[in-house]
Amino acid sequence: QVQLVESGGGLVQAGGSLRLSCAASGRTFSNYVMGWFRQAPGKEREFVAAIRWNGDSTYYADSVKGRFTISRDNAKNTVYLQMNSLKPEDTASYYCASGGPVRIRSGDNYVYWGQGTQVTVSS
Repeated sequence: QVQLVESGGGLVQAGGSLRLSCAASGRTFSNYVMGWFRQAPGKEREFVAAIRWNGDSTYYADSVKGRFTISRDNAKNTVYLQMNSLKPEDTASYYCASGGPVRIRSGDNYVYWGQGTQVTVSS
């Protein structure tokens, strides 16, 4: 089992920044791909970013590329999502998840999920 707890969400004006954190406990954190997904009301969950276990490969949705940065600190069992130049369309609940090394952009790949943290971007 892996337990994931997100934090760092909040209300921010368009153009602002937030940094989300996801603290993991349980089974060996460093073995997993870590991903961030988001879901806005009335919309399907969508992939945001992911990072491989050693941090040398990162993946982003086109909609956030160049604005968001995913990173991880295996010593602290924590993954981060730095979000800059936020837009109202980034408003959603953000979830971190851990999973295997394939189909990284698919939510089906991820076994463990956090409860989510709300990000609201005002215009």
